[in-house]
Amino acid sequence: MAAEARPNSVGKQIAAFSLQDFRGKSWSLDDFKASKGLAVVFLGTECPIAGQYGARLQALAAKYADAGIAFLAIDANQQDSITELAHFARIHKLDIPVLKDAGNKVADQFGAQRTPEAFLLDASRKVVFQGRIDDQFTYGIQRTKAEKSYLTDAIDQLVAGQPISVAYAEPVGCHIGRVLAPQAGSDVTYSKQIARILQDNCVKCHRPGEIGPFSLTNYDEVVGWAEMIREVVQEQRMPPWHANPQFGHFSNDSRLSNADKEAIYKWVDAGAPEGDKRDLPPPKQYVEGWQIGQPDQVVYISEKPYKVPATGTVRYQYFIVDPGFTEDKWIKAGECRPGSRAVVHHIIVGVVPPGFTPGGGRGPGEAGFSDWLVATAPGARPMMLPDGMAKFVPAGSKLVFQVHYTPNGTPQEDRSCVGLIFTDGKTVKQKVATDKAANPRFLIPPGADNHKVEANHAFGNDTLVLALFPHMHLRGKAFRYTAIFADGKQEVLLDVPHYDFNWQNSYVLTEPKLMPKGSRMFCEAWFDNSEGNLANPDPKATVRWGDQTWEEMMIGYFSSTPAQQDRQASPAQTRRTQQFVALVKEGKAALSDALKAQAKEALASDANLNKFGPELRKIAPQLDRLCWTTVEGDKLVIRRCVQEESFTQQVGGAGRKVDVRITKLATYADAAEPVVNQQLAAVRAIDMTFMARAFGSSLHIPVKIDGVSGTLNFWSAEKDAFPPELVALLTELARSMQ
Repeated sequence: MAAEARPNSVGKQIAAFSLQDFRGKSWSLDDFKASKGLAVVFLGTECPIAGQYGARLQALAAKYADAGIAFLAIDANQQDSITELAHFARIHKLDIPVLKDAGNKVADQFGAQRTPEAFLLDASRKVVFQGRIDDQFTYGIQRTKAEKSYLTDAIDQLVAGQPISVAYAEPVGCHIGRVLAPQAGSDVTYSKQIARILQDNCVKCHRPGEIGPFSLTNYDEVVGWAEMIREVVQEQRMPPWHANPQFGHFSNDSRLSNADKEAIYKWVDAGAPEGDKRDLPPPKQYVEGWQIGQPDQVVYISEKPYKVPATGTVRYQYFIVDPGFTEDKWIKAGECRPGSRAVVHHIIVGVVPPGFTPGGGRGPGEAGFSDWLVATAPGARPMMLPDGMAKFVPAGSKLVFQVHYTPNGTPQEDRSCVGLIFTDGKTVKQKVATDKAANPRFLIPPGADNHKVEANHAFGNDTLVLALFPHMHLRGKAFRYTAIFADGKQEVLLDVPHYDFNWQNSYVLTEPKLMPKGSRMFCEAWFDNSEGNLANPDPKATVRWGDQTWEEMMIGYFSSTPAQQDRQASPAQTRRTQQFVALVKEGKAALSDALKAQAKEALASDANLNKFGPELRKIAPQLDRLCWTTVEGDKLVIRRCVQEESFTQQVGGAGRKVDVRITKLATYADAAEPVVNQQLAAVRAIDMTFMARAFGSSLHIPVKIDGVSGTLNFWSAEKDAFPPELVALLTELARSMQ
């Protein structure tokens, strides 16, 4: 289709007109004849961009009153009622006249096309400026502050008697909902085709009480948005879906078909006819309120609402809440519900295990011991796991909410919450977790328009990947997930060529993807830190990792579950501890001289320990990790470690240093006897809870090596993995390693 013509009315003489405000009072152009200038701004009550400027116009009117500049607002949308106009004026505290242009005759005279669109008239009522108020807001993007103030610059120059330096600035906003002239006999009508397309693809969000800024449930509302609907479909801004169709298949794909797009274009070109109401589809029933069904428990961010200012940038807010989990919980469904949809951009809820409170502004998934549970953002759906799958939350855990607020021009109050549905752990066959390939060590140079950052996640066991969730901030440009298999074969799982921070989609795979042991998830992200990125907070900044929107993140989240896991299978079929017991009965669990000799040298180097680990597992197959830790001043140091790669991804490996004040492990170095934790999740300590994410039980033997106190630590993914025979065997082995 041809590009839209942009009428320029600069220099046009505006003829007298008379309109009524929402109170019924008539206003004419002559009412402002004493003014040196008149700023006329066309607004719409439901246009998100227009809403950002409501209070700002009143402030400008007050600023320029003494200079003799008057302000006037006009609504020419056919879909905006007088009641809606009155509400808009009230919430934005507008004292300037707010007029209704029924039939859009005045908008036609001005040549106005968008909301908001400003016109500055001089004393003779000629247009000396037309266009944007400033450059802070555009479609789904906002700068932290305006860099170009077109309207105020024009007013200042008019007052000073100077030429207007920028007389036309192309307006950005919603199409004015003009009265159209439907073509008789059109084969595409609202009643016959368009209502069905909207029901199937748009109304789930664009209806009262949901996230869409306006309703699309009936013809009288829809017809005013006809031209805007065509534009957002044509430019692929709606429905919000950013995956490259060349790669992957997703069960939540929200793209319109080509046939639906063509039907919309033909309908608008034909003047958006309503058609025969008898052709309307039956009203579609949508789930009201909770999309997951009635939750078993609802947890709010706080007892009192959080107050969101009308303007400015709000740092991510963190709310830590104790949900009162006195027992372990298995969660099969979760849904975040914004308290004020107008200003809540996204919510991420993390699980904080017992004994740990995140601090320093860190959020879910970024705090050292916080696990991602559930989230919501524009375009995202609630977490509803298939039967037999659930996420695990240990007793005593707290929830931490990360909430991103985006002020919309009026003060708001928010009390968001999360609803959870539990299931019996005895019915859960597969534990679902959210993992990631992330790279926090990057520097994006000033002005770089295509800076690439990479990250990997290695799979130590066969894993089923269920969904993908790329995450960056305002400089995010593109993101790609690639599966790389052990034989070198590669497969692009998801390609997002135009990442949009405003629409945080989760991409749910139609069929779970098997990532065999030895494969890896390779993620690539591209960032635009140039002035060409309109959302860029500061093109001159060197950008590092950080959780605030003016910083950046590079995270390839994905939800997954072990491929062969069946938690309800008989222990005799799955537990390697049973294999050890059988070896004891057969007299095959004794320490050989060769193994003892190897143990003496095991801690001398990483290579020695890596050779020793597999040999030890020949007689104790339930062992998944062996590490040597020492206490050095106020730090617990992981000196050496051997484990499979999957455990390294979950809990880390050698080289890590942890504050002794938050570790139970540090106290074991002073113990007189070995310490056995047969149910690791039951140990109420920060570090033990953290390790319980991967392991079920542990054994800790105090040792003193080279004069430094510490422990040899043995970990198993199985619970009750350390019978007395194994404790005795490993204690004897540890003594030989000192």
